[in-house]
Amino acid sequence: MIIKMYNLIIMGFKTTIAKASTIANSYRTTVPAGIMSHFNLKEGDKLDWTLKAENGNLVVIVTPEQ
Repeated sequence: MIIKMYNLIIMGFKTTIAKASTIANSYRTTVPAGIMSHFNLKEGDKLDWTLKAENGNLVVIVTPEQ
């Protein structure tokens, strides 16, 4: 689902978190193909994650590194 309003794009996707390996304490999830395409991302790109709590919600801002 994509909704575009005043240059604001809202995308709704659901992904699953999985353990990255049995020996590391890290996890991974899938970046949906629609997001990859829309933001011209490709395998190997690095992402910068900013997290904040806002009105009881977790807000995640993901920015591709240049």
